[in-house]
Order: sequence, then structure tokens, then C-alpha cells
Amino acid sequence: MGVMIDGRWTTDEEAASLHFRNGRFERSPSVIRHWVTADGSPGPTGDGGFAAERGRYHLFVAFGCPWAHRTLIFRKLKGLEEHISVSFAAPRRTDQGWVFDRRSERFADDCLGKDALWEVYAEGHPGYTGRVTVPVLYDKRTGRVVSNESADIIRMLNAAFDGVGARPGDYYPQALRPEIDALNERIYETLNNGVYRAGFALTQDAYEEAFDQVFDTMDYLDRRLADRRYLCGATQTEADWRLFPTLARFDVAYHYAFKCNLRRLMDYEHLWPYARDLYQTGTIRDTVFFDLYKQGYFSLSELRNPLGIVPKGPRIDFDQPHGREGLG
Repeated sequence: MGVMIDGRWTTDEEAASLHFRNGRFERSPSVIRHWVTADGSPGPTGDGGFAAERGRYHLFVAFGCPWAHRTLIFRKLKGLEEHISVSFAAPRRTDQGWVFDRRSERFADDCLGKDALWEVYAEGHPGYTGRVTVPVLYDKRTGRVVSNESADIIRMLNAAFDGVGARPGDYYPQALRPEIDALNERIYETLNNGVYRAGFALTQDAYEEAFDQVFDTMDYLDRRLADRRYLCGATQTEADWRLFPTLARFDVAYHYAFKCNLRRLMDYEHLWPYARDLYQTGTIRDTVFFDLYKQGYFSLSELRNPLGIVPKGPRIDFDQPHGREGLG
């Protein structure tokens, strides 16, 4: 894999390996963090000038990426499919990183006509240095990348477009923000990113440290969900939807490819039906692609899958009744 340095793509191995320390995988922070707001005023970070308007913005995502999956979920929840267009990168990355396929109706970039995501960064954020990641929120009017931070993007989708036709619903309500923030912090570090810290670890100690945190958190969540339908009670919040992409990938990918194999999601008494409950919400199932997850996580890798063989199983039924309707 490569990175961008001063706006140029490089596959230099030393530059691309800077996200490891003492055998531990460390995710690089997102650095493009402007905000779309209802009136174009500046958000918590970055520049102003990005007003919420129908048809102005475009998402670059990949089906396999859990961080991009968050944005597709919020695009669905808020009914923004006709407001925000989207391009999907091909399932397997190359030496050019995330790429598009002009020959494919599904994986072509029909916004800018680019062949690789790094070209979007180069044009939309000149001089960019860092990893080339999805999701990317792009402003078609100004030709600028607005943000490559999924946590920020879902909050923009949650609130900024309410005045221009978004579906009602607030997944980050003021009264629950301290609870949501605390859940997000733990789940991100030990589970969302924890599975990657286990799967990408270069030492036994680093792997076991991450592994233990993954299952400590899953056990905690299972207990929490014993008497409540969602993480904060009877109502879905941002915390649920930041967790769901990891759960959707757990048994088909992380359990095997990342060696997070103490238990499967299906082995949890409460967490497994909870995941099915979220999957069966509205049309959220349309954002889930189990076969593509397997293709991505079992792609050819010298360290993790040297033959590039993609397993046929497991068979998982997210359509089973979840039976959680009566929980508060």
C-alpha cells in the first residue's frame, strides 16, 4: 500500500509503514475536517462555506470499509440518497490504493471520472500528506474535499440537511450526548479499531492485548443489552450505528482473518439478536454486503493470506427474527 506525500502518491514502503509502533497498529488521524452546516457557517473544525444543499455533495466510499459503512447507513437513515450522490471503490485495493473501474457500472467514479481515490485527494485537497482513506465527502460546487473523517461526516448527515428535506430523526440528541460519547470512545478503541489492532499486530503481545480488549468489550455490550433494546435504551442512537458495521463483519471476516476467534457474534445471547435488530431496520440491509467483506478481508496478503483464498462460509442469517421488540 502507499501514502500521499505533499500531494503525490508513493508506494515507498518506509513511508507506508509509519502506522506501526512496537508491533502495534496505530491508525493515523484524519486531517481533512471541514464541516457541512445548515447555513454554511464554520463547524467545530476547518473552514466555513459548506452549506447543506440538495445535490451539492458526493461521497466516495468502499463497501468493505466499516468507517465508510457508517456514512452509507446515515445516508439511508436520513433519506439523503437523492441529496448526496455516491461512488463505490472496487472491493480489492491495488498498489494505487482504493481504485475505480471504468468498465464497471457498480465501481466506476461517475462524479469525477477518476481511476484511483488518491487522484480525488490530489485534486480536492492539494498538497495532501497522509493515508488515502474512505469515506470522503466531496463538494462538487467548489471542487474541494470537505472531510475524510467518518465520525464527523455522520454528524453532518444527522443534522445539517434537516432544513432541505432530510428525514426526521436525531441520532445524537443533546440529553444523551455524554452517554453516547462514552460508549463511542470505548467501542472505537477496543472494538471498532480493536479488531484491526489484533489483525494487524506484528508481535504476540500486541495481538493478545488487542484480542483481550475486543472480547472484554463484546462481553460488556452483551450484558448491557440484556434489558435494553439499544445501547442507550429504547431509541437508536449514533452509538448503535457506529457499532453495527463491526458486528456485520465480525463472523464473516474478523473472527477468521483477524484471529478474533474466542467467540463468534452468533455465540452472544443479546449482542447477536441486537445486531439482527439493527440489520432489519428499514432498508439498512441494503448497505450490507457479506460476500464483498470476505473478498476484501481475505484478499492476497503476504502476512495474513498469502494464497488469497476466500472462504465460502460461514452461513449467517441476519434475517432471523430478533425478538427484541418488548425491551425498553
